[in-house]
Amino acid sequence: MDNGKVVVTCAITGGMTVPTQSEAIPVTVHEIVEAGVQAAEAGAAVLHLHVREEATGRPVQDPELFGRVLTELSQRTDAVLQTTTGGGQGMTVRERGAIIPRFKPEMATLNAGSMNFGLYPIAARDLPFQDWEREYLESTRDYVFRNTFADITYLAGLMREADTRPEIEIYDLGQLYNLRQLTKDGVLAPPFSLQFVLGVLGGSSSDPDHLIYLLRTAERLFGRGTFTWSAAGVGYPAEFELAALALMLGGNIRVGLEDNLRVHRTSRAKTNAELVTKAVTLAELFDKTPATPAEAREYLRLKGADCVAF
Repeated sequence: MDNGKVVVTCAITGGMTVPTQSEAIPVTVHEIVEAGVQAAEAGAAVLHLHVREEATGRPVQDPELFGRVLTELSQRTDAVLQTTTGGGQGMTVRERGAIIPRFKPEMATLNAGSMNFGLYPIAARDLPFQDWEREYLESTRDYVFRNTFADITYLAGLMREADTRPEIEIYDLGQLYNLRQLTKDGVLAPPFSLQFVLGVLGGSSSDPDHLIYLLRTAERLFGRGTFTWSAAGVGYPAEFELAALALMLGGNIRVGLEDNLRVHRTSRAKTNAELVTKAVTLAELFDKTPATPAEAREYLRLKGADCVAF
């Protein structure tokens, strides 16, 4: 890609935060669609999508809800619609992957390894949680986000059959070595799209040194020019600190209410678009402008919005 461009991804709602953490978290199909349209208008070329039970806000992997979100967004924006296969706590790998053969999206996330995924410290905050929310958060003391080699192989197969490009989520160093083995096994092949997600309790911290080490390790394992990459920092100020570092190192950036609820240290984000706008402003300081959806599709080697099943 032109060195003056950057692909901005917006992670709209996520599968691990709970609505009581912020009124800004989109819950209903209408809210998710509106948030996606606004984020795209603010400069996001890629929209990373989860869905939630509309009555409660509980994360689900409901194909019917996904169908409504994907259809409505595709009618209102030309942004790349990237679906999750990470889902949320308690979902089986088949539940997580069911949307791939049904909708054949251009791009979907593919998590590169199992890990602890701890959200339980949030439950200790003085917030009026719904009963399910506190239970959901507390239960992550004993939660393993399962992505075995068999799981990854299964999901990668669904994506290959659907011509859906995987964005490979890297939370820790060992997951790059998992990817190397999966490459040797013929499950995945370069060029890769890597998303470094740092700051989850159970994975690498959002320390800048960790991102640099992961990037250099990926270059040693796979070679420069064999992957595109992006960085997502979980929490504030990690989201924007890692965005700045990614811009310096030639990468792309992800922001959104899935990862971070603050636009400034003393103020919460009211919309995803606020976070995208701040990311675009940050990019301008490095003489970069956001890639258009068309430019992102070419750069990420996507099949095109006319080849999906929604």
